[in-house]
Amino acid sequence: MPSTLDLCEKLYGTRDVYALFEVDKKAKESEIKKAYYKLSLKVHPDRVKEEDKQEATEKFKVLSKIHSVLSDAPKRALYDEKGIIDDDDEESLGANWLAMWQQFFKPITTEDISNFEKEYTGSELERNDIRKAYLGGKGCLNHMLNSVPFMNCEDEPRIAVIVKEMIAAGEVPEYKIFTEEPKAKRDRRHKKYAKEAREAAAIKEKLEKKENEKRQSASGATSLEQQIALRQADRQAGFASLLDKLAQKYGDGDDDEEAFDLEQYVAKKKSKAKGTPQGKKKQQGATGGKGRL
Repeated sequence: MPSTLDLCEKLYGTRDVYALFEVDKKAKESEIKKAYYKLSLKVHPDRVKEEDKQEATEKFKVLSKIHSVLSDAPKRALYDEKGIIDDDDEESLGANWLAMWQQFFKPITTEDISNFEKEYTGSELERNDIRKAYLGGKGCLNHMLNSVPFMNCEDEPRIAVIVKEMIAAGEVPEYKIFTEEPKAKRDRRHKKYAKEAREAAAIKEKLEKKENEKRQSASGATSLEQQIALRQADRQAGFASLLDKLAQKYGDGDDDEEAFDLEQYVAKKKSKAKGTPQGKKKQQGATGGKGRL
């Protein structure tokens, strides 16, 4: 059976494990761990095409073995001094390579996604993503909506303020398609988003049903894809509900007629949240007018 170093040379073209990990021979354990993380992401069997899974599995096993050696002081000293890797525990390592991966990369939960969204929204990272999406789509909001994480139609007024600040500062050019977007195009996007929201709500219901069945059978946590889909369904369902309510209140029953102005609605919503007594002012004005008569 080929040794770990033989396999390393065959799969990676080198017997120098430090060169493979791209770290110095005196690298700290944290640096080795980071290098292992980076390399393993490239060859993990779940991240490659079906036809490449077998080779990826072998590569991943070699990386796991090398990492275990460099993380163990006596084994690392043996390799540093003699250039030898002890393969006596190779069989047990091969059986536990997936467990090692799971130990390094914990499952992502809905709470993790929610916490990241809170940190991301309004951050410099989000601002950079907005700038890249704006430039990449030459100001097209549809492109930005699909490129910036967590962005949805309700974020458009906030995103518009950020982009206009960038334009004023000379960071990005002004694209008329953004600053003077036709209302018809904006309305079509909002209607499409609302339709997708209803579809997402149906998917969410199915996923929740499956999740309940899993919980009943004590099978474990929801996959990352399901977590994200559930969260997006929640957000989009809320938007769809908003459109439905507005349509019932202000619409004439024809979906093809002019859609409501989202920016105006959000502005009014924020105004009410700040406690602006617009309604009271109008009422007082009307009362005052009667008094003068």
